[in-house]
Amino acid sequence: MVPIVFVHGIRVSATMWDPVRSRLGRPSAAVDLPGHGSRRGEPFTMESAVQAVADAIEGVAGSGGRAVVAGLSLGGYVGIAAAGRFPGRVAGLVAMGCTASPGRRAGIYRSVASLAARDPGLANRISAYGLRRLLPGPAGEALVAGGLSCEVAPQVVEAVAGHDQLAALAAYPGRVWLVNGARDPFRADERAFLRACRNGRLIHLPRRGHLGVLAAPGPLARLLDDLCDQVDPAPRDRADQTGRPGSRV
Repeated sequence: MVPIVFVHGIRVSATMWDPVRSRLGRPSAAVDLPGHGSRRGEPFTMESAVQAVADAIEGVAGSGGRAVVAGLSLGGYVGIAAAGRFPGRVAGLVAMGCTASPGRRAGIYRSVASLAARDPGLANRISAYGLRRLLPGPAGEALVAGGLSCEVAPQVVEAVAGHDQLAALAAYPGRVWLVNGARDPFRADERAFLRACRNGRLIHLPRRGHLGVLAAPGPLARLLDDLCDQVDPAPRDRADQTGRPGSRV
C-alpha cells in the first residue's frame, strides 16, 4: 500500500495534517520543512525543503521506496519541486492550492512577508487568531499546534518565486492531481499548470477557499485514499483496514 507524505503551508507545521492523517486508510508521514515547526530557526531554501520531503519518503517507504506527496499552498509548491527533482521516489503528486505563478505577484508577497518578519511574535499571534477564526475546531487547532514561524516568510517567498514550477511539472512523468478550492484565489493559473503536466487532472472542491480544503478532513482523507489507489499496485479493498467503506472518485 503506497504511503502518503504530507507537506504543510507557510509559517505552520506538520501538525496541520493531523486531522486528515487520523482518517486515512494507509500509512503516512508529515514533514516539518526547514524554518518551521521542529526545524524553526533553520534557513529555508527550496533545495533543503525538497530534501526534507525525500527524507520523509525514505522514512515512511524505506530506502528506494516510493510515496504519494500531498502538499497545500507552500507544501504544494515544494511537492512540485520534489516531484521534478526525485521523480522515481514520488509515486504521485497531489498539489493543493498552489496553481498561481508566484513570480507574477512576487512584489506583493515580498511586502507582506517583510512586514510579518519585522515583528514575528505579533505576526504569529495575529496568524493564530485568524487561523482559528477561519477554521474553528480541530482543523484550526491543528494549524497552530506545532507553532507558527512568520519570521521565515521572506526566505520562503524568495525560494518559491525563484523556482520554475511549470518546468518541474513538465519533468515529472507520474500522475498529478491539482486540487483547488473553487473559491481559492491561488487557482489563478491552474490551466497553465495543468497543461504543464504530462499526466494531470484538475479537481475543484465546491465552496472551499484556500485553507477551506482542510475544513472537512474526513472527505479530504477519502479523496486522498482514492487518488492513491490509482497509483497503488495493491489498492485497498472496498472495506479498508480501518473498517471504513472505501470509495472512488
